[in-house]
Amino acid sequence: MLAPPVSDVLGNSAALCDAVLRLRGPALIAELGRIARSVLDSPDGEYRPGPADGMAGGGDGCALVQDVRYEQQSFGRFIVRGRAYGDADRRQLASLAALAASVLQVHSLAQRSTHAFVQVEAQLQHQSQILDQIHESVLTMDMGGFITSWNKGAERLFGYSAVEAVGRNILFLYDDEDAAFHDAFLEQGGRLMEVRRKKKSGEVFWASLSLSPLVDVHERSIGLIAYLTDITERKLAEERIHHLAYYDALTGLPNRTLLTKLVDQALTVAQRSKLHGCVLFIDLNRFKLINDTLGRKIGDALLCDVAQRFRAVLRDQDLVARLGGDEFAVGLFDISQHYEASMVAHKLLGALAEPFLIDGHDLRVGGSIGISVYPQDGADAETLLRLADIAMVRAKQGGDASDGDDHVAFYSQDMNQGMQERMRIETGLRHALGHGQLLLHYQPKFSISSGHIIGAEALVRWLHPERGLVPPAEFIPLAEATGLVVQVGEWVLEAACAQAQRWKQGGMAPIRLAVNVSAREFTSALPGRVAATLKRYGLEPAWLELEITESTLMHNIDRVIGIMDRITALGVTLSLDDFGTGYSSLSYLKRFPIDTLKIDRSFTTGIPGDANDCAIASTIISIAQQLKHKVIAEGVETLEQLAFLRQSGCDEVQGYLYSPPLPAAQFERALRENWTPVAPERAA
Repeated sequence: MLAPPVSDVLGNSAALCDAVLRLRGPALIAELGRIARSVLDSPDGEYRPGPADGMAGGGDGCALVQDVRYEQQSFGRFIVRGRAYGDADRRQLASLAALAASVLQVHSLAQRSTHAFVQVEAQLQHQSQILDQIHESVLTMDMGGFITSWNKGAERLFGYSAVEAVGRNILFLYDDEDAAFHDAFLEQGGRLMEVRRKKKSGEVFWASLSLSPLVDVHERSIGLIAYLTDITERKLAEERIHHLAYYDALTGLPNRTLLTKLVDQALTVAQRSKLHGCVLFIDLNRFKLINDTLGRKIGDALLCDVAQRFRAVLRDQDLVARLGGDEFAVGLFDISQHYEASMVAHKLLGALAEPFLIDGHDLRVGGSIGISVYPQDGADAETLLRLADIAMVRAKQGGDASDGDDHVAFYSQDMNQGMQERMRIETGLRHALGHGQLLLHYQPKFSISSGHIIGAEALVRWLHPERGLVPPAEFIPLAEATGLVVQVGEWVLEAACAQAQRWKQGGMAPIRLAVNVSAREFTSALPGRVAATLKRYGLEPAWLELEITESTLMHNIDRVIGIMDRITALGVTLSLDDFGTGYSSLSYLKRFPIDTLKIDRSFTTGIPGDANDCAIASTIISIAQQLKHKVIAEGVETLEQLAFLRQSGCDEVQGYLYSPPLPAAQFERALRENWTPVAPERAA
């Protein structure tokens, strides 16, 4: 058989390549069979895919068979029939099989590569979708900080699209404060920190940032993966919590907790620098009066203005805090001598000198300042604050603390001892109230004209189980300062009415028992409490008289008069105690529904030798007579005093000339015997 023309060979080769590239399945099998028939010019030929059967290159006499094999891989075999075949036919069929095997091998490799690429592409797309769907912002950058990828979360967080961000240096997202940390941060992967970043809009926010290394196939670092989450809300919440924990909500100043921390830190620096440190404890004078009279809103505004003035006169390095109520504290640490603290204290008091204009009210407050010094008084904040507080109390007591003037005092050891004694008495008094250690003595009141007992003042006494009778001068001022005077006053009213009930049941006629009422007790609740107590003990109002100090009447006159009217409506008489020692206007005196004016012992003492005391006593008696009030003088101890008071028209007296305060049993005996200790003729 002659060899086929070259054009036929090229055509069949092209047809075979085209068939392998375009066709699949039966169509490819049929086309390969057709090509085999064409190459061998045979009426019958086919291509059978599948593994070889060991007949490669041979025939069965009727057919020519050739395996299509590339190296160890078999793709199938060609089988042609219909005529006798020679060696030339076998060579042609072998060439066709070799070409087909080569093309099928290349196509198989191409298919596998394409499939692998499709799988990789699908996996990358899948991962990209995952990155875009997660809320967290994820971006990658090279070792120079230039962004190489940018997910949808980053777009949502920063406002930049991937097109705008990729290729730019990460620094364009930094807040100015964080830019300085850029180089050090990029060198470390895996770190978690809180940073400030900037959005496209210019808004700066807080983010939680974590960096992980980005490596190549050889595990060499080629960049970083950054994960960012917006934590602005959490940071703001933390700041609010921190502010609530460490700052005063009203004034915005540090509170006691923060002051203590800052003072302790400053003391450490002062120790290294061998500097002095001082703590000033400031208590406002007259603030409570303003707050009670004008209301909390005005009081709060006043505290805010005070805080601003204190801050204005202090240096930036000085600490000022509000401890609570009307108490402030200042820490001074950059000073070389402790006496510099007194200069600052007077600057603070000077800041209070100008009146405060609040809601149309012209308000004035003063201050009392106690100072403790580091290191001689204490080495920590709590100790210095405590000792400065003790010094402040001493400062307030220095001079006439009731005048509201300004006072400054340094702490000293005797102050501490005095404070400990005060605390011991206060604790003991609280115990006495609940354990039956208080009792009443009754100082008789006498009519000057008849010399007979017409009443008594109920005076509280403290019978201490170890100390015996504690002088009233020791615990009454303390009771007033601590507010215990209210509980003591309630106990006195209750005990006096209980005693009056016993005397009534014993057949005694009503006698006026005077009970002192402090300014703290003189509230709108007092008339109701008095009425309830009288009813509980079955007493007529004639048994009771309330003594009110003049200082009680100095403020909110209309409110005071309203309370007094309710008391007198019960039938209970009122006596104005310590008259002449205060500043009440005489124009108000005529409006007070009082029965008696009491001349204070400070005026009685100088009678008759002191002309001023005599003039004051005479004037008080004259005013009382004009207003149709009775007058009683206390502290009468001499016949000369009694004679002057009798001549001046005084109605009643009490004092040691007649009788000291007596226990209930002795007073009852004196009353039943109608005791007249001073003969009228002796006092004439």
